[in-house]
Amino acid sequence: MSGGTGTYAPKPGAAPVGRMIAAQTALETRMLLRNGEQLLLTVIIPSLLLVLFSTVDVVDTGAEKAVDFLAPGVLALAVMSTAFTGQAIATGFERRYGVLKRLAASPLPRWALMTAKTLSVLVTEVLQITLLTLIALGLGWSPQGDPLSVLLLLVLGTAAFSGLGLLMAGTLKAEATLAAANLVFLLLLVGGGVIVPLEKFPDAARTVLELLPISALSDGLRDVLQGGASLPWSQAAVLAVWAVLGLGAAARFFRWE
Repeated sequence: MSGGTGTYAPKPGAAPVGRMIAAQTALETRMLLRNGEQLLLTVIIPSLLLVLFSTVDVVDTGAEKAVDFLAPGVLALAVMSTAFTGQAIATGFERRYGVLKRLAASPLPRWALMTAKTLSVLVTEVLQITLLTLIALGLGWSPQGDPLSVLLLLVLGTAAFSGLGLLMAGTLKAEATLAAANLVFLLLLVGGGVIVPLEKFPDAARTVLELLPISALSDGLRDVLQGGASLPWSQAAVLAVWAVLGLGAAARFFRWE
């Protein structure tokens, strides 16, 4: 269009991928934080468990202060609740209602959508971990160890649980995903070394439970934050294997419709 001050020409087209990912990440994060069920899983339940079992002598943790044992396990639970349970349920219902199908037809590439979902999980985890750390410190927690080792374990745990969550959401019906994700959450809460030490289980069961991602993340964080150890390579390896298998299977079998 011509005018007295210059010539203006429309320039339709998609925004840069980086800007699209940032916008989608912000949207995914807002949706996650506005969901009451997700807040219950990601914030309220881990916080209540931390306060309750740190102040009431219900489980013998074997630690001088119960919070020193519980805090690393609850941090692992927070990662699982967001990266696995919350993401599986939200993505499953987005798939059912055709949201993913519509987004897949938009200028936003599919890989960029998954990147945005992952970044949203990471943002939520930062908020969770900050809150839970403040609560644990208020209860007398005295963390030790190398922060970089903690960060690596959290990243590996997030990758492992994200892969499993996306695999479940992309292969099961939404109602089945809702039931299965919540059931897995409860089972791993009890048998994943979060609240009850794995030493309390029979040797045969313990051998199997130690291979679960929640157990590897709980024990790995506990070795660093409670025992002051360097990076626990065995637990890191377990998480890495789960991450590769989960993300690989999700990429292979995820159905957008």
